[in-house]
Amino acid sequence: IRLPLFDFLEDNYGDVRILEEKQMGRSRADIVMVGRDNNIYGVEIKSDADTYARLSRQVKDYDKYFDYNIVVVGTSHAYHIEEHVPEYWGIITVELEEGKVDFYMFRQAKPNPKMKWKSKITLMWRPELARIQEWNNMPKYKDKSKAFVQGKIIERMPEKISEEVLKKQMCELLFCRDYD
Repeated sequence: IRLPLFDFLEDNYGDVRILEEKQMGRSRADIVMVGRDNNIYGVEIKSDADTYARLSRQVKDYDKYFDYNIVVVGTSHAYHIEEHVPEYWGIITVELEEGKVDFYMFRQAKPNPKMKWKSKITLMWRPELARIQEWNNMPKYKDKSKAFVQGKIIERMPEKISEEVLKKQMCELLFCRDYD
């Protein structure tokens, strides 16, 4: 369902960049969606064959990293998914009708109140962090670890780097990320 889902997400969220299979905490995000609205969305896919066994841990991990979270579920989960994800998570249902995948926005995602900048900044690669440092007139810290640099960027919030500026910078870099 991934390719039709990507089309559905673009139709509903506009110009987006899709990053697949991103490790975050003890879980792996099925999809990380970067929006031109300067938000990063975590998307968890639960097929009809999946169980809810890991979902509570996944919810905790997603909540640390993303501005918004969405769960995509097959018809067997559609009636009970609301019991398993917080009310601010979006829910998209998917079903197969006459050989065609059909998506329905069951519930719009709301801003995630549990996002932690300390976690979110770890989505960035070292060269991307260097660009953020450059854009914000920070020292280069060339001999320091990635974690050290992440901490230094976060320390500047919100006095020297506003949340909105950092969100915009991160999304710009993720949108243009080159895997070559």
